[in-house]
Amino acid sequence: MNLRELWAYRELLGFLVWRDVKIRYKQTLLGGLWAVLQPLIAMLIFGLLFGRVAGIGNVGAPYPLFTFAGLVPWTFFANAVGLSSNSLIGSEQMIRKIYFPRIMVPLAMIAALGLDMLISLLMMAALMLYYQWPVTIAVLWLPIFLFGSWLVASGLGLFLSALNVQYRDVKYAVPFFTQMLFFVTPVLYPISRVPPKLQFLVSLNPMAGMVEGFRCALLGSRVSWVVVSSSAAEGVLLFLAGLFFFRRLERSFADVI
Repeated sequence: MNLRELWAYRELLGFLVWRDVKIRYKQTLLGGLWAVLQPLIAMLIFGLLFGRVAGIGNVGAPYPLFTFAGLVPWTFFANAVGLSSNSLIGSEQMIRKIYFPRIMVPLAMIAALGLDMLISLLMMAALMLYYQWPVTIAVLWLPIFLFGSWLVASGLGLFLSALNVQYRDVKYAVPFFTQMLFFVTPVLYPISRVPPKLQFLVSLNPMAGMVEGFRCALLGSRVSWVVVSSSAAEGVLLFLAGLFFFRRLERSFADVI
């Protein structure tokens, strides 16, 4: 990566982030509340199904808190992958007409979702006040898991956005992929409930450790540091692989898109 070039275009990155925020909430009735409604409605539905029907309610913390703490990073990840994978196609005219570091397009799309993450964390704080759940010193880990979630989402987003330029059916595969990945990520259940023989397979999912880490930071719950460490290493490798793949295909974007 040409870091000097990226620094020279830093104002453009800020413009792209602001553009994506405005486009997402332009002419919407609820605006930024959609950032809260997505995990909140999912919390209510899954809380009823899994907390009462499936009997997963005994997880240490109140199950709505447990679920919402997992949905915050997952919602960010799912939205980031879905939006960034289509970001280059959405900026087709801009890519064809002028030169700028193309990597700024998917990264700006993901960075714009930081506002949604902030709103969701504020909602999480309100829920903790409602349930009178104390904040522990583990909350100091939160920035690390925020960064880790960004690495995983960015790595996958860079890979899929570059691939989508070559093969347009990627946009159909991404929703199915994230839906399937949701069920092998410990969002609605603690990883301790997974049979020991399958825990290794779950740990191969880089978002598994990030979700568990969020719960540890927000709720002070116990966490498998083996899974967290594995997910952190996978997140770094995924980001580097996505960066390498994006740079290899970047020169052909203007011709193929």
